[in-house]
Amino acid sequence: MAHARMTFLNQDEMDLIHARSIQVLEDIGIKVHSESVLKLLREKGADVDFDAMIAKIPEKMVEKALALAPRSFKLCARDSKHDLILPAHSCPYATTSGLAVFITDYETGEYRKSIRRDIAEFSRLCDALSPDFLWTAMTASDVPALAHGPHEIWETLKNTVKHVQGVTVQSAADAKVQIELAALIAGGRKALKKRPLISVISCPIAPLVFEKGSIEAQVEFAKAGIPICSMSMSMGGLSAPVTVAGMIMTANAENMASLVITQAAAPGAPHIYTSESAPMDMLSGSINYGAPEKALVSFGLGQMARSYGLPCLVSDMGFGGDIKGGLENVQILINQIVGMTAHTDIITGMGYTDDAKGISFEQLVIDSYMWDLFRNFKKEIDVTEEKIGFDALKNIGPGGDFLTSDHTLKYLRSDLTIWNQAKTNLLNMDNAGMAKEANRIARQIIKDHQVPSLDGTVIQRGDEIIRAYEKAVAIS
Repeated sequence: MAHARMTFLNQDEMDLIHARSIQVLEDIGIKVHSESVLKLLREKGADVDFDAMIAKIPEKMVEKALALAPRSFKLCARDSKHDLILPAHSCPYATTSGLAVFITDYETGEYRKSIRRDIAEFSRLCDALSPDFLWTAMTASDVPALAHGPHEIWETLKNTVKHVQGVTVQSAADAKVQIELAALIAGGRKALKKRPLISVISCPIAPLVFEKGSIEAQVEFAKAGIPICSMSMSMGGLSAPVTVAGMIMTANAENMASLVITQAAAPGAPHIYTSESAPMDMLSGSINYGAPEKALVSFGLGQMARSYGLPCLVSDMGFGGDIKGGLENVQILINQIVGMTAHTDIITGMGYTDDAKGISFEQLVIDSYMWDLFRNFKKEIDVTEEKIGFDALKNIGPGGDFLTSDHTLKYLRSDLTIWNQAKTNLLNMDNAGMAKEANRIARQIIKDHQVPSLDGTVIQRGDEIIRAYEKAVAIS
């Protein structure tokens, strides 16, 4: 089967990046703000300086971790028809943006802090549209700060039958609560380990630092069989070398270190090679998501993940600014193409605005429609004797036409893209018209779409778990 893909690095370049990544881990090491994780690494063979909180990881530990990591696994869902097998077969799976702190209110237009109700409604909208699974898209600002992660995962799980990937976890205790909530729905811890309804983003702090709460949470998730996304977010020129090669090497080293920790905690635990690395905008100091170098980093990291046999998330999509009209928008098109051809299994970013600080229901509709159209560029194509059509051409002969050929009638709908007119109409509107129509669509879906409810006793028990955790963190 043929499908579109892009190669960026040659084998010698990939070998050099791998070699220097190993050298970083062996000679420089990683800083881990957790005594328990440092002890775990020492037990597995790392050279640990507890005073400096530095662990130097030998190549053999990396090789063992790579050997232990599963090459394929599922991101499971409440409804098994939405289970996702990694690696993706051809087109990557698409998901939302995550952990925005603001929402554009679809009823009033106000740009305000997000709350639990927004998470519930946005999740229902995602459940009806094209995201294959959901990130916890927004911060619940109406709950205690130390307990917002469990609230976000719980609200999302209640309002979709798709897989949910959590973006916030602040401690091992936080992780245990999120695991317990997911286990309620799965039918227990063993059932959850067999069918992980959630996965989690775990971010090192570039360069080469693992914060106590996050890394101890990662250990708990690994033990529970919850897939880990080791998201390097190194910024070229600030927390990574400014060069594309340097950004790739730094992100690769951080991913290898995170993988070692996952496999040290739970051999065979599912792990996803992940990066949101990009250069810094030297004028504003913010991360430059639109830079061409961001795309090149994605291409390179996708190849590195493939060389290790690891599923990966290394690309994003969506416009991320004010809603724009017209398919001619170059930045949207480039982001889509990058996401589809960078050897990634997962692509993120649906619905985000304001450099990922905000979420828009209308933008989610637009991004979903855009993705529904552009995923056709990644469809698989059969290259077989039958599809090549030699016999059909022989029957038609020189100067003939294929309009009435049986071959044309047989493969017209399967091999040619027939654009969805309603979706192309929306995407070709001007700015004001597109935003208005997307708002109408979002309102209608939120009104009409029904997500199968969880059992009442499950909801009650989940709410009790969160209330108990709120009391615990308030005391601490």
